[in-house]
Amino acid sequence: MPLLIPQNTSLYNILTYEGICLINKYKFNKHIKPLKILILNLMPTKLETEIQLLRVLGFSNHYIEITFLTTKTYISKNTSKEHLDMFYKTFDEIKDEYFDGMIITGAPVEHLDFEDVAYWNEFKNIMDYSYKNIKSTFHICWAAQAGLYHHYGIKKYSLDEKVFGVFSHKSNNSYSKLLNGFDDEFFAPHSRYSYTKKEDVEDLDDLEILSESDEAGIYIIKSKDFKNIFVTGHSEYDSYTLYNEYKRDIDKNIDVQIPRNYFLDDNPNNNPIVKWRGHSNLLFYNWIKILTSL
Repeated sequence: MPLLIPQNTSLYNILTYEGICLINKYKFNKHIKPLKILILNLMPTKLETEIQLLRVLGFSNHYIEITFLTTKTYISKNTSKEHLDMFYKTFDEIKDEYFDGMIITGAPVEHLDFEDVAYWNEFKNIMDYSYKNIKSTFHICWAAQAGLYHHYGIKKYSLDEKVFGVFSHKSNNSYSKLLNGFDDEFFAPHSRYSYTKKEDVEDLDDLEILSESDEAGIYIIKSKDFKNIFVTGHSEYDSYTLYNEYKRDIDKNIDVQIPRNYFLDDNPNNNPIVKWRGHSNLLFYNWIKILTSL
C-alpha cells in the first residue's frame, strides 16, 4: 500500500524506482484513514535514514502517513536547514497530536552518558509524550538503550571492542506476533560501542527478550503490551551502510575492525553480502500489523 509523505523529490525518485508506492500526503483522499507513523530521526545522515525506513515500511499492506520529527535543542550539522524546515516538524508542533506508532532512530552519541546528550531533556519529553499519545514506539540501537534507561532505569555499558557486522540471531518466543514468520536463524546488522545486560532486562516482569545473538547479545525486547519495542541492531540498514561507516572511521584514523560476516570472505575489497533484508521487512511488517490491533 502507498506511503503518504511530504512532497520530497529525492525520496520520490529513489523509492518509486524501487517499486515503493508513494503519495503526496497533502493530496490524499481524506475518506481513507491511514495509520499515522511519527519518525524521530536522530541520525546525522537524515536522507539516507529516511530512505531506509520508508523502504521497509513500504512493504506493509496498509496506508501509512509519515511525519518526520527532529530535535529543536540540537540542529543537525549534516542536513541543510532548508531540508529540515521543509520536511520535518519539531516536538512543539506535534505534541498535541495522536499517532498510531513512532520510530526513533539510533544516534552517534553512545560514547556520552545519557544526561550529557545535548537534546536529552527534549528526548525525555518525547518519551513521556509517547506513553499518552502513541500506541507503540519502535526504538532502534541507541534509542533502544535510551528508552530502556528512561522507562525502566536500565543502564548501558561500554564495550572494549565495537559490535560491528552482521550477526546470527535466534528467536526466544517463536509465537510472538512480532516474530511471526521468522526463520529459526536470521541475521541483522549491528554497529555500537555499548550493550545492555541481559540480566537487567530479565529482572523486570514487564519486559520480554524476544531475540538474541551469541555474538551480539540481546536484540529484540518488548514490553508485555507492545507499548515499547527495543531493537539493539539496525535491521533497516541498506547494503552499503556498514561499508560507509567502516570507510568513515578509516578515513578518520579510528581503529576499527572490518565488519564481521559482511563482506564476501571478510575481505573489504569484495562486495557486501546482504542476508538480513527479508527479516527486516518482516519485522516492520509485523509491527505495523500489531499497530492495527492495539
